[in-house]
Amino acid sequence: MPLELPDFPWDLLAPYAQTARAHPDGIVDLSVGSPVDPTPAIVRDALVAATDAHGYPQTAGTPALREAIVAWYERRRGVVRLTPANVLPSIGSKELIAWLPLMLGLGAGDVVVQPTVAYPTYAVGAVLAGARVVAADDPEEWPEGTRLVWLNSPGNPDGRVHGVELLRRAVARAREIGAVVANDECYAELNWAGDEPTPSILDPRVIGDSRRLTLSVYSLSKQSNLAGYRAGFVAGCSELIARLLEVRKHAGLIPPAPVQAAMVAALGDDAHVAEQRERYRARRERLAAALTGAGFRIDESAVGLYLWASRGEDCWRTVAALAEHGILAAPGAFYGDAGALHVRLALTATDERIDAATGRLAELANA
Repeated sequence: MPLELPDFPWDLLAPYAQTARAHPDGIVDLSVGSPVDPTPAIVRDALVAATDAHGYPQTAGTPALREAIVAWYERRRGVVRLTPANVLPSIGSKELIAWLPLMLGLGAGDVVVQPTVAYPTYAVGAVLAGARVVAADDPEEWPEGTRLVWLNSPGNPDGRVHGVELLRRAVARAREIGAVVANDECYAELNWAGDEPTPSILDPRVIGDSRRLTLSVYSLSKQSNLAGYRAGFVAGCSELIARLLEVRKHAGLIPPAPVQAAMVAALGDDAHVAEQRERYRARRERLAAALTGAGFRIDESAVGLYLWASRGEDCWRTVAALAEHGILAAPGAFYGDAGALHVRLALTATDERIDAATGRLAELANA
C-alpha cells in the first residue's frame, strides 16, 4: 500500500515563484531558510584535511566528535553531565526527525504530538511509521497513548521560545504518560533577545537529575552555514540513544567521515557563530522595519531565521501580493491551520537582496 504523504509544500509555491521571477530586478526568495553566506574557512579546512576517508566511518561518531558535542552542550547550552553515550550524530536533523517515530518502534494506533504551528516533517515522520498526529501546545492536552511528543523551541516558523517552566511541565507530562519528548532546538544560537542561546530541554533546571525519555535535536546548518554538509546530532537519554544507534547501524545511516571532522571544527569555534548571528541580526532589523512600514504585524519571531508576519488576511493572498512585487514568502498554511493568516519570511538572503526587498515593501505600502 503506498504511503499517503501530503503534497510537498514548496511545490505549491511554483506559480508564485514564477510571478516573482518576472520582476524587472529579479526575485527576492525569502521562502526557504537555506544559508547563502560562506561556510567558515575553519570548517572547510577541517573537511579538506579529512578527505582521505578510505575506511567506513563510525555510526556513533568518532570519539573526537562525540566529545565535541558533549563539550558544546556544556559550554553553550548549560547542559552538564553528558557523556559520549548520551550523544549521536545524524545526517542533518531533518533525516532524524523524519525517521525518529519509526526508529522508536511507533506504529498504527500510536500518537505523535506536534505543535499547532509546526515544521511539516514532524507529521511526515508519523506517516512513515503509520502513527496518528495530534496538534496540541498545552501538555495537559496530550492524550494517553502518546508515544512521542515534538516540541520546537525556538520555533520554526514562528520563532516562539519555551521558557524553563513550560519545558519542565512538558517533560513531567511526557513521563507521566510514558512518551518520549524531543525538542527540535536548531535555532537556539540565533537569539534576538540576547546573545545567550535559548533553554535546552536537557537543561538541569528542566529535567532535574534524570534524562529519561528526553531528547534534544540539533543542526549546524543554520549557525555554521553547513546545510550542504548535512550535519546534525541528537543528545539525551542514553537508553534512547543506544536504541537509535542500533537501528542506524543496521540501516547504514552514517555521517561521512569528512563531515564528522568538519563538525568537530564547527562545534569548537564560537567566533564564526557570533559573526554569522550578527549578519542575520542586521538583515532582520532592516527587513522587520520594512515589513512594519508596509502594514505587516510581526508576531513572536524572538529567535531564529524567520519573521512571522501577518496583514490580517488569508496567507495565500499575502503571498500573491508579495509575489507581484518580486518577493517570495512561505504561506503560514504550510505549518498548520493556525498559521493561515501569516507568512514566513527568511533572513537567508544576501544583503543586496534584503535591501531589494525593503524597497519593494515600500512600494507595496504605497500600492
